[in-house]
Amino acid sequence: MRFHYLDWDGPAQRAMVLLHGGGLTAHTYDLVCLAMRDEYRCYSLDQRGHGDSEWSPEVDYRLESHASDIDAFVRHLGLRNFVLVGMSMGGLNALQWAGEHSAELAALVLIDTGPEFQELGAKRIREFLKQPRELDSIEAYVARAKEFNPRRDERLLRRSLLHNLRQTPRGTWVWKYDPRPREKIDPERQAQRFHRLWEAVDRIECPTLVVRGGDSDVFSDTDADRLVARLKSGRRATVEGAGHTVQGDNPVGLVRELREFLGALPTTSTR
Repeated sequence: MRFHYLDWDGPAQRAMVLLHGGGLTAHTYDLVCLAMRDEYRCYSLDQRGHGDSEWSPEVDYRLESHASDIDAFVRHLGLRNFVLVGMSMGGLNALQWAGEHSAELAALVLIDTGPEFQELGAKRIREFLKQPRELDSIEAYVARAKEFNPRRDERLLRRSLLHNLRQTPRGTWVWKYDPRPREKIDPERQAQRFHRLWEAVDRIECPTLVVRGGDSDVFSDTDADRLVARLKSGRRATVEGAGHTVQGDNPVGLVRELREFLGALPTTSTR
């Protein structure tokens, strides 16, 4: 499989790898990377089936497969002692990988996600993504997305959608992410998945920041507190004025929390 990523370049010696949520792309972090590029060498990855990366031929979007992709990406770049940031789906993938490799990390940041979350909020997102994929214009997608999340700045939302849509030969527009049905996970397998994620949490040794969007209906205060309590070196932060998509709703607030947390890390080269 071929993967697309953004390299923000810059003078910084320590790297930061950023992983987007389901249905999003590497460009969801554009403003965060723009703000932090002098402090960190930012790499934002389009995960499998998203953005300009390939779709899985086998429709394989398991946590373990995503974690394997992260591992290959890190080895490809030759990173060490770097910061790994993941939001929603990307956070779970980061958690899965960090459970085996936290010794390679300077820090881990999990944005509005953890082994357990609020099903009603997650269902609301799934229902949004299930709406008809094909619309006549980008403006129609902007209107739909704005109705779903009124917090978003319409200009920034349109720019973000331009990276997440492709035009068909008919002139209509569709999402870039892979829409093919995933294998259904029964309750027993879902419980096993959560158990494996909690096991990963127990193995993480590096400093970890758990960020919650203050208005999120996906990741509650209780979810965040339980995750932080289980981590060996965890702390939490709340970004007000943000829902689940913290980096899109309030990128300034997220950058502020990142800087405060990461500013205490020892300065060590990662390349």
